[in-house]
Amino acid sequence: MYELIVETSFSAAHNLRGYNGACENLHGHNWKVEVRVISNELDRVGMVIDFKRLKGETNKIIEALDHKYLNEVPPFDRENATAENISRLIHTKLKESLSPAIKVARVTVWESENAAAAYYE
Repeated sequence: MYELIVETSFSAAHNLRGYNGACENLHGHNWKVEVRVISNELDRVGMVIDFKRLKGETNKIIEALDHKYLNEVPPFDRENATAENISRLIHTKLKESLSPAIKVARVTVWESENAAAAYYE
C-alpha cells in the first residue's frame, strides 16, 4: 500500500450558529488542510498520482472556500462550517475527482496550531 500526503491552507471567516460562546461571533481562521490518499497501484511512471495533480485537485476545492465568509458558501449556508464539516466536504469532493484506484484515506483540517478534525471512511 502506498500513501501520499499533501498540505495546503486557506483563510476564511465564519460564525457558529446555535453555539453558546465566543465562536458564535464572526471570526476567522488560517485553516491548514492535510490530505492523505492511498493506493495499491502505481502508474506506468511509478506514481500513485503526480503530487502536482493531487495538489491541484485539492486546491480546486479550497478555492471555493478561500477568503470567503463560509456561512454564505454551500453547504455551510445550511450547516456550520466546523473543521469536522469542512474535512468531510473536502474528502467527498476529492473522492469524486480521483480515479477509483486512489482512495482518499483521510482529510484533516486544522483551525489552529493546536486543534484539528479529520474525516475518513
